[in-house]
Amino acid sequence: MEKHLPVLQIGDLTIYPPILQGGMGVRISRSGLAAAVANEGCVGVIAGVGLGKFENLPRSEFEAVNNEALRAEIRKARSMSKGVIGVNLMVALSNYESLVRTSVDENIDLIISGAGLPLELPKYVEKKNIKLIPIVSSVRALKIICDKWKRNFNKLPDAVIVEGSKAGGHIGYDFKDVFEGTAPSLDELIIEILRFAKSFDPNIPVIAAGGIFDGKDIAHFLKLGASGIQMGTRFVCTDECDAHENFKQAYINARQEDLMIIKSPVGMPGRVIKSKFVEDIKSGKTTPIVCKYRCLKTCDPKTAPYCIAKALTNAAEGNLDEGFVFAGSNAYRCTEIVSVKKLIDELVAETKKYL
Repeated sequence: MEKHLPVLQIGDLTIYPPILQGGMGVRISRSGLAAAVANEGCVGVIAGVGLGKFENLPRSEFEAVNNEALRAEIRKARSMSKGVIGVNLMVALSNYESLVRTSVDENIDLIISGAGLPLELPKYVEKKNIKLIPIVSSVRALKIICDKWKRNFNKLPDAVIVEGSKAGGHIGYDFKDVFEGTAPSLDELIIEILRFAKSFDPNIPVIAAGGIFDGKDIAHFLKLGASGIQMGTRFVCTDECDAHENFKQAYINARQEDLMIIKSPVGMPGRVIKSKFVEDIKSGKTTPIVCKYRCLKTCDPKTAPYCIAKALTNAAEGNLDEGFVFAGSNAYRCTEIVSVKKLIDELVAETKKYL
């Protein structure tokens, strides 16, 4: 008898295969990728950070231009897919609240929030049926969110994404733990958080994220008790990914030793692919910043060695000498660029083999 993967149920949303595409900023996962993923039954996710051409704008225009860009991407994704579309919005963004409100106006299906604790998120959503999904890296973080949401809004998360230290981009652990490999494993985290989440509400889906690469990995976390998985890295190497071809090619060309951890001006460690720019910042070179927009609450332009917003937009536009490429720990295993459909079909077939 043919095996079937479990269905991921988030409230009244039915997701099959049980895969969320990770939100990847700046300008990596936009409407093109999100719609293609949603069309396969999974959750397509638009990363809300820095979608507008804000680089040379003053602070007074920064918020409006990013709101309008997010609105346009959501509408475009909706025009290309009838599937489940979400947004990933970082709590650390200075325009976080206005991006949430824009997403709510557009009746997005779900809001995923990490890079800080989204303690006020339910307040901005009010009575709309939009699923709220925090990203956490510890039981402590989830407990704080659950306590606060329950007390202030009589609300619990509709699902929770548990992100381990093998994720790409900013990682929610101490630099030392990530660098030395002493951060807890995703297995440990999933088991611990499943136990805790079930004590709050037995129906909260727990979604595993960070370093999940193939069907064998997916089957492993489903067997551990996760209701689904989130995957970012593999979706970069798809035809429909919105990044520049140079960005995708950086994954194809990367060797294992090219993946490294840097200290980001955001105040968190970040996993990147080695480049001239990365070598320069590691050797202590700095790029003077004249910051007009202050996009991150946690970044101090006076002390930041370079502007991470500029570095990431440069990379997304294909200028890799003046930026860096965020990537998960398995990026070096990507060998070809395929369609989203082909990737998901392969992942499902592999997962069934190992279930």
